[in-house]
Amino acid sequence: MTFPAHEQVNSGSKIPSIIYYNEDGRVKAVGAEAMQQEIIDIAKEEGWEKAEWFKLHIRPRSGQDTDTKKIPALPSMKSAVDVASDFFRYLFNCTSEYIQESHANGSDLWESVKSDIDFVISHPNGWGGFQQAQLRQALVKADLVEANEEPGNSRVSFITEGEASLHFALRHGLPPAVSENGEGVIIVDGGGGTIDISTYRKPKLKSNYEEIAVSECHFLGSVFVSIHAQEFLKGSLKESEHFDDIDHIVSCFDKTTKVWFSDDQQPQYIRFGSTRDNDPTHNIRFGQLKLQGSDVAGFFQPSIDCITETVEDICKGSFYPITHVVLVGGFSASEWLYKRLAAAVEQRNLQILRPQIHPNKAVSDGAVSSYLHGIVTARIARHSYGVLRNVEYDAKDPDHLNRADNLLYRPSGRKLVPNAFEVMLAKGTKVSDETEVAVKMWKEVSSDQKSRLENVPFTLYCYKAKRNARPPKFFDQDSSAFSKLCSVQADLSNLPLQPIPKGNGIEGEFYRVKYSVVLLFNSAELKAHIRWEENGVQQRTQASVVFFDDS
Repeated sequence: MTFPAHEQVNSGSKIPSIIYYNEDGRVKAVGAEAMQQEIIDIAKEEGWEKAEWFKLHIRPRSGQDTDTKKIPALPSMKSAVDVASDFFRYLFNCTSEYIQESHANGSDLWESVKSDIDFVISHPNGWGGFQQAQLRQALVKADLVEANEEPGNSRVSFITEGEASLHFALRHGLPPAVSENGEGVIIVDGGGGTIDISTYRKPKLKSNYEEIAVSECHFLGSVFVSIHAQEFLKGSLKESEHFDDIDHIVSCFDKTTKVWFSDDQQPQYIRFGSTRDNDPTHNIRFGQLKLQGSDVAGFFQPSIDCITETVEDICKGSFYPITHVVLVGGFSASEWLYKRLAAAVEQRNLQILRPQIHPNKAVSDGAVSSYLHGIVTARIARHSYGVLRNVEYDAKDPDHLNRADNLLYRPSGRKLVPNAFEVMLAKGTKVSDETEVAVKMWKEVSSDQKSRLENVPFTLYCYKAKRNARPPKFFDQDSSAFSKLCSVQADLSNLPLQPIPKGNGIEGEFYRVKYSVVLLFNSAELKAHIRWEENGVQQRTQASVVFFDDS
């Protein structure tokens, strides 16, 4: 399909993430329409606010790259969810119009499917549950799905951009022999905002693929080349009469020079004005700004260094031979990026491939392919996940002695040391589609506290250490590296209660309920269950998962 004003961009089926809002906060122009010169002129005259690169505002803030601080701010009174919602609604309406106008009996066809549509949302490798919750909220706000649909429902599913790109690569350019020989392949998805790097292999005699290295996500996509260019121009044109034209100059750079640049030994030009625009002191002649090729190369260098260093680290740490690097995404169209990466990876005897068929649609095409026929059945945990527990006090353990002033006492007379970290899933662990990770729990309450069992929270923590540091025994030993990932809400009121006499000579009884929290990390979405045993039979029920804001 093609979008309105698609002639403004190189592809009719892919549009820029741009929205203009008027002073009342109403949408005035979206996508390629927002790039039309008449729209830009009206926006300036009427004071419209522009939202661009808004997806980057949904990103997790921990471990972010330094350049994310230069991302343009959102319009006033608009959140990232608000803007994403407006964009989703626009895409949906354009799709509706296209189907109804381009198919025979299009209106009847649309009526028959419009209430039975599944949404497949791709996102960068580094995004987790909170980002998915925001995207889901945007779909709800756009009236595309119901608010009461639970995470993991059949109408909304998520896939990482790295995994989607693997599906695309397999259909467009990756030699079949690579898969059949069990060789590893690194997928580099160079997008607008992020660079997502994933590594996969298909074991011999198997039909599915497995991830063999922790996936990477870096905020150094093609928009950051433009940000570096803008920062450079703000310095070099500071005294020029064309300083106020920098945004327009960068826009012209995006469409031409950035894509065509391939030689750092030759001067580069950005045509942004007419023959009457001249400022020889600042290298502007006849509407063209002249730049040194080495300066333009510098705009790309952080992204190039990021990719080459990540590929190097993956190859060094891999237990399997890696033979190919596949470059996809809109950023892959850059000749300079491809040229420099090819030179770097060939030093490690790696072959680099760049599919020529719609590389900027790799994620969207691959996401649909994955939804229809998923081929990745094992993934690598990006971090260590676990729970803070109260452990039995051991007077011989120095770590316990150091925390003796903070002991907890239970009705049974037990002494417990709080905030010990129990790892449920360690970083680098391979998790298959069938893998479940469980932790045994118990809850003790007195007879007048049974109501507390109706909503028992279980907080899952994520340990994001640098490199491969092992998680500490206790939370306070490296508290800054921990973050709350989510809360699993469990109703234990219907579980069998075990009456037990109180300890330490205290009269009366208390009740203990034993259960396990079961987590499934195998797909793009985290899922949870509560499991217990009743009359010798294992029972389970689904638990709700509420993600904490990691921004």
